[in-house]
Amino acid sequence: MVATLDGAAVDALGDERLDWRFKAVPAAAHGATVAEFRRSRPPLDDFGTPLLTLDAGALDHNVRVMAAWTAAAGVELAPHGKTTMAPALWRRQLDAGAWGITVANLPQLRVARAFGVTRVMLASALLDPAGLAWLAAEQDGDPGFAFVSWVDSVRSAELMDRALRAARAQRPVDVCVELGAPHGRTGVRDDDGARAVAEAVRRAPTLRLAGTAGYEGALAHDASADGRAAVDHYLRRLAGLHRSLDHEVDAPVVTAGGSAYFDQVADVLGGLPGQVVLRPGAYIVHDDGFYRQISPFGRGAGDGARLRSAMHGWARVLSRPEPGLALLDAGKRDLPFDEGLPEPQLVRAAKGADGAKGADGADAALAGARVTALNDQHTFLVGARVEVGDVVRFGLSHPCTALDKWTLVPVVDDAHADRPVLVDLVRTWF
Repeated sequence: MVATLDGAAVDALGDERLDWRFKAVPAAAHGATVAEFRRSRPPLDDFGTPLLTLDAGALDHNVRVMAAWTAAAGVELAPHGKTTMAPALWRRQLDAGAWGITVANLPQLRVARAFGVTRVMLASALLDPAGLAWLAAEQDGDPGFAFVSWVDSVRSAELMDRALRAARAQRPVDVCVELGAPHGRTGVRDDDGARAVAEAVRRAPTLRLAGTAGYEGALAHDASADGRAAVDHYLRRLAGLHRSLDHEVDAPVVTAGGSAYFDQVADVLGGLPGQVVLRPGAYIVHDDGFYRQISPFGRGAGDGARLRSAMHGWARVLSRPEPGLALLDAGKRDLPFDEGLPEPQLVRAAKGADGAKGADGADAALAGARVTALNDQHTFLVGARVEVGDVVRFGLSHPCTALDKWTLVPVVDDAHADRPVLVDLVRTWF
């Protein structure tokens, strides 16, 4: 079954009226619909700061690169939707052949179902009785909805079964046994315990043992030999567990693979019985920080293919209170900071008194410049030759904590152009 979503529901987002709720939207656009504003193709100069943008060309490039790589590797792709929480971007991924969409919790699952995603993996346990009752109704009311979640304890399986019985669920819920590792995140820590969980699932009439799951990304935080070895060791354990379980479906799922080590997942798990499903989420946006350093496409995977950062921050110089220091109008409420501070990339000079646009200072103005801190609403930029009123474009690290700060994200034709132009607006639900 090819996973899809409700394209009409995504298209209907173009009918939403723009107003003060969307901090990226200039006041001149208030009252227009998203579609009307998009068709007007306003230049980026019409937007205020702070601002986060996406690059249309980079998004398309990244989707194509990952789709081609997974097809060549013989694995399935269920992108983690939590990165963008943007059904319009999920549609691009599904249209490119993704097996489904992954989510992390019940609210995200509800967003996916609101937009009609037909196959969803919940990369966690669902134990909330009210949530399980809702899920039972979703499954029973839509025979085309394919769902799978995880479980990592006998008690979790028993609680799920009890809640689903109370909800009078007609279809069993597919679950994967989650294998963890010491110092990792969730997941049963040893193989014997995992097999006990599998037996508890098989005993529960409202559950069906559909596969094996895990997350290797918590075991390493770099691409060092030691980090990659730890990932390989864990994946071999996951493969052995998958082979040993008596699954209750014809094509059991074995799933791992965040955005950092999916090449190793394909190498170790490829060829196992059933379907190998990877779950990277950051690849569609990528970044100029953490994932630039650790992504397999930065380490030579994919025959030299590279992802491109599709996100940029834009901030205006508000103050030059002392030599060498500039304060800009973007802060922690606007830009990500948890996996590295923004990277200054180019300067768009302020308009002169006569209204003429100054020339871009670009590299020369930022040679040796760096961001030293973000406050809630300010960026501390040192070593830059900028003036009050100039706008600085920043490369950003970690898309998962970038898009969550914006309910509507402008998409420009080319963030590297002299005069970027708006071509779309992406709605998010975090």
